[in-house]
Amino acid sequence: MLAPRRLSPSLSSKAAPQAQSTAERLDVAKSLLLAPFGLNESHIAKALADIKAHKVDDADLYFQYTRSEGWSLEEGIVKTGSFSIDQGVGVRAVSGEKTAFAYSDDISEASLLDAARTVRTIGASAGHGRIKVPAHRIAKSRSLYRGMDPIATLDSTAKVALLGKVETLARAKDLRVAQVMAGLAGEYDVVMVARADGTLAADVRPLVRLSVTVIAEHNGRREMGSAGGGGRFGLAYFDDARISQYVDEAVAAALTNLESRPAPAGEMTVVLGPGWPGILLHEAIGHGLEGDFNRKGSSAFSGRIGQRVAAKGVTVLDDGTIADRRGSLNVDDEGNASQRNVLIEDGILKGYIQDSLNARLMGVKPTGNGRRESYAHIPMPRMTNTYMLGGDKTADEIVASIKKGLYATNFGGGQVDITSGKFVFSASEAYWVENGKILYPVKGATIVGNGPESLKKVTMIGNDMALDSGVGTCGKEGQSVPVGVGQPTLRIDGLTVGGTA
Repeated sequence: MLAPRRLSPSLSSKAAPQAQSTAERLDVAKSLLLAPFGLNESHIAKALADIKAHKVDDADLYFQYTRSEGWSLEEGIVKTGSFSIDQGVGVRAVSGEKTAFAYSDDISEASLLDAARTVRTIGASAGHGRIKVPAHRIAKSRSLYRGMDPIATLDSTAKVALLGKVETLARAKDLRVAQVMAGLAGEYDVVMVARADGTLAADVRPLVRLSVTVIAEHNGRREMGSAGGGGRFGLAYFDDARISQYVDEAVAAALTNLESRPAPAGEMTVVLGPGWPGILLHEAIGHGLEGDFNRKGSSAFSGRIGQRVAAKGVTVLDDGTIADRRGSLNVDDEGNASQRNVLIEDGILKGYIQDSLNARLMGVKPTGNGRRESYAHIPMPRMTNTYMLGGDKTADEIVASIKKGLYATNFGGGQVDITSGKFVFSASEAYWVENGKILYPVKGATIVGNGPESLKKVTMIGNDMALDSGVGTCGKEGQSVPVGVGQPTLRIDGLTVGGTA
């Protein structure tokens, strides 16, 4: 993940204006993914029947059409411009814990049936009798964003001008701004899922992102600051006020880092700012609550449903139903409607996030978290928008409570060991605090801890819960998917900070 600043959108799961209905999304998907290749629902039924000619527990077909575009600007010059179209179908059969999977970028009846006959070998033959696939039914889904093509919402000239505006504004902010880099990306993604139980589902997913990176230089020292945002809407979202906000944040971060001193090291109180610092929650806690790790007993949270795993007041959710958010989905990549899942409530572990396979094996229902990077990948349980609810303290109160410690407002990279829960994160913007006063920015601070143990050390929770600005990408087992994170200001006692001082 990159390290953006934060925005504070409301947590609304209401339908987005002019959002398509489920039937309309299916019509779009069929027009792009079936009709051009001479396919219809009877061909889908035939492929699924071929798979079910063997004894399998589950099967699905995943069709996808993706059109994407990207622009980047550096030193006032458009460095890159890209445009691509990708389409294909993934065919999956599941027997017990085993998955057989085949995919093709050739969407045709021959390829579909060849893939179906390949994956069905995971199960024993059920004989040669005629297999009947249940009549198709449209899956329940949500309407959280408009099914637009965001790439078409601005022409190429306007996109280049937008990036040029970023450059001009950033350089006008301060003479110490030495370099400006900006990137603009858009994606139009149409998916259709057909399941062995007759379920048909589709989604039309717009996605845009603007990123700003500034390098400031003074007396031979160079430091960087980044900002940006995006979501499931058109490029008109990036109006003058939004662009100016991102530029202000990136320049401010770079100039702050120019003044930073080496970070102290040791065990201390750490306060995490709201919004993007929720990446620590996502990595150190969220991955440990994914169903596959818990089914296999490899998570630090395995077998702990109903137990206290965090301090009182800590409530963590994974919510794929927030309108227009980067991590939100009308349906997941298995055709299940997205949900608002309470994972930890007032410190008590309530549940895990599940795809269909792991839910079936664990005897629970899917939670709308079956996700895959593309038609060329199998689904697995993945987060959507993961965040902690707010408390009753102000950010000023929490910072004022620190005798000596670190106040981290932005993060860069990090890693976590799922089995042990241990994590390491680097703070890209942080401050040293003594006697409740912010004294100076620090550089080189790394936060080391154990996810489950850290949750128990939360002693103050702010009333300023915020989501990140909308640029998060999560990686797992080689697959990347868009996600969101969020949290209020948090005080955590007794974390280990590695520094350079």
